[in-house]
Amino acid sequence: MKASNPLWQKQVFESAPEEFIREIETYETEIQLRKQGKMDEKVFAESRLRRGAYGQRYDNGQRWDGTETQTLPFPSSSTELTKGMNTVWDAPGMQRIKVPYGGMNPKQLEVMADLAEEYSDNIAHVTTRQDFQLHFIHIDDTPALLRRLASVGMTTREACGNSVRNITGCPFSGVCSTESFDVTPYADALTFFLLGHPDIQDFGRKFKIAFSGCRDEACGLVNMHDMGAIGVKRIIDGVEKRGFELYVGGGLGTVPHQAKLFADFVSEEELLPTTQAISRVFARLGEKKNRNRARVKFLVAQLGIEEFKRLVTEERAILTEDPRWTAYLSNLNKLDETPLRPAGKLAEDTPRPEGFDNWYKTNIWNQKQENYSTVTIALPLGDITPNQLRALADIARTYTNGTIRTTVDQNIVLRWISNADLIEVYSALKAVGLGNAGAGTIVDITSCPGTDTCKLGISASRGLAGELKKRLAEKSHTLDEAVQDLHIKVSGCFNSCGQHHISDLGFFGVSRRSGNYTVPHFQVVLGGEWTHNGGSYGLAVGAVPAKRIPEVVERLTGRYVAERQKGEHFKEFIQRVGKVEIKKLIDDLTKLPTHDEDPSLFTDWGDSREYTIGDIGVGECAGEVVSHAEFGLLAAERQAFEAQIALDEKQYQRAGELAYLSMKQAVKTLVQEQFYDVPDDNDRVAEEFRTRFYDTKIFWDEYAGGKFGHYYLRAHEKSNESYSPDEAHRRVEEALLVIEAAHTCYGKLLATKNTVKPFGI
Repeated sequence: MKASNPLWQKQVFESAPEEFIREIETYETEIQLRKQGKMDEKVFAESRLRRGAYGQRYDNGQRWDGTETQTLPFPSSSTELTKGMNTVWDAPGMQRIKVPYGGMNPKQLEVMADLAEEYSDNIAHVTTRQDFQLHFIHIDDTPALLRRLASVGMTTREACGNSVRNITGCPFSGVCSTESFDVTPYADALTFFLLGHPDIQDFGRKFKIAFSGCRDEACGLVNMHDMGAIGVKRIIDGVEKRGFELYVGGGLGTVPHQAKLFADFVSEEELLPTTQAISRVFARLGEKKNRNRARVKFLVAQLGIEEFKRLVTEERAILTEDPRWTAYLSNLNKLDETPLRPAGKLAEDTPRPEGFDNWYKTNIWNQKQENYSTVTIALPLGDITPNQLRALADIARTYTNGTIRTTVDQNIVLRWISNADLIEVYSALKAVGLGNAGAGTIVDITSCPGTDTCKLGISASRGLAGELKKRLAEKSHTLDEAVQDLHIKVSGCFNSCGQHHISDLGFFGVSRRSGNYTVPHFQVVLGGEWTHNGGSYGLAVGAVPAKRIPEVVERLTGRYVAERQKGEHFKEFIQRVGKVEIKKLIDDLTKLPTHDEDPSLFTDWGDSREYTIGDIGVGECAGEVVSHAEFGLLAAERQAFEAQIALDEKQYQRAGELAYLSMKQAVKTLVQEQFYDVPDDNDRVAEEFRTRFYDTKIFWDEYAGGKFGHYYLRAHEKSNESYSPDEAHRRVEEALLVIEAAHTCYGKLLATKNTVKPFGI
């Protein structure tokens, strides 16, 4: 814990917004009450989450200081609080810091550098929501850390928890030639209108909002948000008016939902009150007890978009007038940016340093303002060091008026760079290790923390992403042009924090059992679309051992280069070739050798330890005994794959029915481990599953919170209903997750008792 500095604290109190300081003082009091056992753990957990303080896992190898790691919660249980110092209260966690629409200035970068150096592991991490995260933070240090942030106008309020998360926005807003108008002031106004607002304090789950200035690019990713706003203009009574195409009910997570159009034009005067009305409807009618159904996407799906709109319209009509709804419109230009240096052309006759041309090709965005560019700093896995942050702050001061933004693909951009300064800027960035080319290309891979620090991580997403980046970068000069612009995104579990659903090549962590061992795997997700604001979601085609994923990438991209048609995008290629052919292409990679034949497959990327749950027992015959359950789960996977084929062929009813049957097959297989002769009756299978596995929480994974079992039981209840395209797609997604959970559950059964029955007995 860092010692306090009274003089510094005085300066913070003088410079920070008063409401930020009051909030921090309240939080500091709550920490003390919790340590004294005077505040309930459940209440405190939500309180700290609303201040951006997460628990983290750190059992993956070594701590950053080189000492041996343990798995400890953050904060402690109440029984540990009374034991004094050096208890689990001291286990480090993660602090998330909000960066509305990604906008930052040099001073904020410098404070981030200081905090990463003094309190964290010398790494600041940019997230897919344009936030910053610091890991290995001790909770006793968080009030001082929050005060430092407040001194430069930054807050962690509602960065986590059941609240409105950081509002994201296109990092090119205001400088993009395809935008309707600059959405920055609207994102800013909505951020501070909702921050701490009483109408957002009673959500069942988080609520995410995004702004985009146009439909076709990916920068805002509106389609995957609880609420998304695309800037549009209308001529009303002969006058051009600004407004927003408003979408609601989107989201990734385990089963993604495409956002629905709420209104094709919400005027700028109505943006804030409409959002407030949506928030109130969500708070009142959204699920509270079952967190797995508590996002607004489920409420929209349950009510239907028309009924949801009706309820919001009624709510809007009874809202008490708030001057803040429109006050900001009188000063929309307050966030306008201006250049520091005069516009100029890139000199043709100036010697160019090594690597400049490749960097210029991939990392430069030509602004609509002539002879100015936005420069992207590609951060490996979103990580940046304190010295790099300070250097970046100096570069921003030298060449811009401090116009900095973080991005949803975990990078940082500098706006308003004169083209005449590009060579100097590149040299300055390169000198501190920030001159990497490849921004926005196949080497610019997005990844969630995975097993490095996330409690829900199943496989090492950062380890895989780092390995893929290294291999692709080594041959970047020889990669076909069509492959260069593909997007790869990796998640460590089902929850899509790495946005695997909307990438060309997506991967999410799962596990499989081989003999006496559990083996790290990744599901391969194909068919997603990054452009058009996250235009479509991909589906999993098969689980492959983690160590073989680079071979998957090589085969898929190689096939694309060899067989694509002129102008054919990767998503279109996957659709044309079809999942049957794609599955054949990678099928041999799914087959596992024994541990003795290739022990390397039984470890994860970046972790030398064996990914194993220990010995279970070996069959007495020469070959490995194949259990009835393994055959049953294979049958479930086969049915789920057939459901995907039906979905591709637009046979939505058949796809939904097959998906349900695959779920039933998976859970029936588990039931047969306890009740082999269970009748093949839909209701009886559901009843036995609920009694034996769901209610007992045997089919209950930490990363899923029981939601996958709920997917099956809900699908059973609706099994006689017709399927729309969206419902069929969701049912297929749910089936894949139920089967994955069944694999995990079966592995747990094997780990606890040796009751595997040979096939047919």
